[in-house]
Amino acid sequence: MRAPSPRNAPCSRKSRLLVSDTSFPRSGWLPLLCLTRVLQATLPTAWAGIMPLVMQDWELRAAQAGLVQSAWHAGYMVSLFCVGFIADRVGPRRVFGLCSLLTALAAGLFAWGAQGPVSAALLYGLAGLCAGGCYSPGLQLLARNAAPAARGRSMGMFIGAGSLGYGVSLVLVAALSDALHWRWLLALIALLVALGAAATGFALARLRPDAPPALVADVCLRAALARTLKDKPAMAGSLAYAAHCWELMALWAWLPAYLAFAAQGGGLSLAQGVALAALAHLVSVAGSLLGGAASDRYGRAQVMLAASCASLACGFAFGWMWAAPVWAVAAMGALYSLLAIADSSVYSTALADVVPAERLGAAFSVRSVLGFGAGAISPWVFGLALDWGQAHYALPGQAWVLAWSTAGAGSLLGPWMIRRFQRLTSVRGEKP
Repeated sequence: MRAPSPRNAPCSRKSRLLVSDTSFPRSGWLPLLCLTRVLQATLPTAWAGIMPLVMQDWELRAAQAGLVQSAWHAGYMVSLFCVGFIADRVGPRRVFGLCSLLTALAAGLFAWGAQGPVSAALLYGLAGLCAGGCYSPGLQLLARNAAPAARGRSMGMFIGAGSLGYGVSLVLVAALSDALHWRWLLALIALLVALGAAATGFALARLRPDAPPALVADVCLRAALARTLKDKPAMAGSLAYAAHCWELMALWAWLPAYLAFAAQGGGLSLAQGVALAALAHLVSVAGSLLGGAASDRYGRAQVMLAASCASLACGFAFGWMWAAPVWAVAAMGALYSLLAIADSSVYSTALADVVPAERLGAAFSVRSVLGFGAGAISPWVFGLALDWGQAHYALPGQAWVLAWSTAGAGSLLGPWMIRRFQRLTSVRGEKP
């Protein structure tokens, strides 16, 4: 047998020293962690909620408005790539706590510093850069503290808490948009994010401690990245996640504007349309919980495949409902949101199932670049399609058909990659 080279031997030996702490987390850790997620998650949909108002105020084209949302995802993507390696090195608890504070500061800067589409994109991108440090370390904390048999359900609760936060943000916009200028709405959301940063300290105090820094620092980051890129099941799952994010980020960015368009066509106000989008996000909380629990019982790949195919069908059908009664459009929006988020936590759980703990942060980083890279492009592409359709089609609703079709088309890769993940994990003998 060929002996390992001296260059690689220390890395392999020290990475094997990373063992899990056997002590149990203190009671209440999961509800507290989910509470931080609810409050922090009011920020990602803040722009989507106020976008119809700002488009009127600043006279923005759809592509410009979509580019601001894309800037959030671009910052989020960069953060997630870097923070996974940092979390492997210094521990996810430290990263999660620091980034919670930075996200609150960035939310305040966005609220008061955005003066046009360029500054809005830069500051919202900065907020996304900070917020990314709260996501993948949070998933690592869940993987470390949740029992394996309940991991899918726990991650479903964490992702569902995010959906609840998205809905809370839109509820605030819908309820207060007639009384407050959109900038004050952003300031209120920034306050909620700050409360989330304060709650983070209480949550972290109940979790298992990070691995000793002296051991974590010796993990070979380049080797972890190289092994992840060669890990066929991990890469298949990550590419499926990229297709998932393409659709989901377009949905989150443009659902409020679409329902506002449908509401105004049906004699309702813009604020009532945003309220319908908030309801759709609140309904999607059930999707996260059901999807995570179902994956524990029926298998990760089965749930991912069923949810991705169902949401893909909704993506191609949703735009055609622009002339339907408002209640029907809203109901379809709620169903679409539920199905699109149902498998979101399952991708994270599936990755944690097949990747060793010592390079899980690196694996989340690779996945995040693919996923949020796709998610950074799709809202902008959606806006471009909407602008083009409005310029070339006689009826305004026809432009929405084209725009929503871009969300469905970009997610076609998903089912294929999920089937590949399923085959590869079955060969390994792991739970698919």
